[in-house]
Amino acid sequence: MAKEFGVQEITEDLQPSFNIAPTQNVAVVLTDKTTKLVAMRWGLIPSWATDPTIGNRLINARSETLMKRSAFKEAFKSRRCLVLADGFYEWQRQGKEKTPFFIHLKSERTFGFAGLYEIWSPPLSEPIVTCTIITTEPNDLVSALHDRMPVVLPGAAHSLWLDPEAKDPIRLLDLLQPYPADDMAAYQVSSLVNSVKNDSPECIEPASTASTSTQPSLF
Repeated sequence: MAKEFGVQEITEDLQPSFNIAPTQNVAVVLTDKTTKLVAMRWGLIPSWATDPTIGNRLINARSETLMKRSAFKEAFKSRRCLVLADGFYEWQRQGKEKTPFFIHLKSERTFGFAGLYEIWSPPLSEPIVTCTIITTEPNDLVSALHDRMPVVLPGAAHSLWLDPEAKDPIRLLDLLQPYPADDMAAYQVSSLVNSVKNDSPECIEPASTASTSTQPSLF
């Protein structure tokens, strides 16, 4: 990942995870003098917050309101990052049932979600660095599952997005588009992912043929 994203400094020993949940650490690339690969807590705590539990509700930021919401507008100006992953889950609702799917690039390469980060300094304690993932309208693949999708930034957009000196909101907002559906694929996975206690390679294995036989094709 360091080579793929031009990382010059790795600050922590990041371990693989197959079922990351809010408040857990995610792998993040940011530029601050150098390009760094760091761990951040998922769920943004604004610098002005008095209660850190607000971060539990700020795991995503809608691209359409970044300039308006006080929780995100300052970070959008100069604290942008990439949250690294090689896939994400969405659940398809059918009646009372919700079926999990794993969505990834057809190339199976690691990619970067467009993200924002903040540094929150609680009284008499060490600062906490947290992040959020930006969402946008879904592409044709994801729309079968959900009415939003995380922004996956193409490689050509990384340098501009990470540049803390880039200030033009029009150029930055223009990057926040749905990723091309033709370059993505999805398949059903087991209900293991419904519990954050499960974090193993089995979480991303395709569900059995029998369990997927009645599901719509998302490839």
